[in-house]
Amino acid sequence: MKFAVIVFPGSNCDRDMYHAAKDALGQEAELVWYQDATTLENYDAILLPGGFSYGDYLRCGAIASTSAMVKELRVQAEKGTPILGVCNGFQILLEAGLLPGALLRNKNLKFMCHHEGLIVKNNRTLFTTDYEQEEEISIPIAHGEGNYFCDPQTLEQLKANNQIVFTYSNNPNGSIEDIAGIINEQGNVLGMMPHPERATEDILGSADGLKLFTSMLKNWRESYVAGA
Repeated sequence: MKFAVIVFPGSNCDRDMYHAAKDALGQEAELVWYQDATTLENYDAILLPGGFSYGDYLRCGAIASTSAMVKELRVQAEKGTPILGVCNGFQILLEAGLLPGALLRNKNLKFMCHHEGLIVKNNRTLFTTDYEQEEEISIPIAHGEGNYFCDPQTLEQLKANNQIVFTYSNNPNGSIEDIAGIINEQGNVLGMMPHPERATEDILGSADGLKLFTSMLKNWRESYVAGA
């Protein structure tokens, strides 16, 4: 499996993503500068890392969402390519309209960086099949604007379509319904604020994030073999 790790000006978790895919998972991975690729069709999955793209000017992820790279992300999303956006990557996906809702300042108006408990609310996505339903996992957070918000109609749609993938066990930022991660209706675009790539080895304090990447790999292999 070959991963593209997209790098924008201000990305700072790209090497973490690269390490998770290449070293922890043992698969091919490439750092792709946002201006260097006109197509991502040669990659099996796309990873949008955390950081502060374009210095978080205007709104977090807003400027990055207007780039030619995000236009290509839309193409790949429609094709069904797995796309994972973490932290700033989640913000970019929301700003680009690839996922519904928005992210506001944390309720305490402070940047927070610590391990947080998550509950797996949907283990039937291509990102979560290695988890148990309702399993509690420990994943680091590192954000100042992680307070997920959407209007009541969107929230009902998320619930009805089982698009809420992760919730916080002890909501740190004020997110509506404790939401920590959501998926698109098609099931191939996941956005989440916590950092699974920072929890792929026990030495990091938790290896609970590795199951997200092994889920992607196993489901890709099943799909690849079935389609071959």
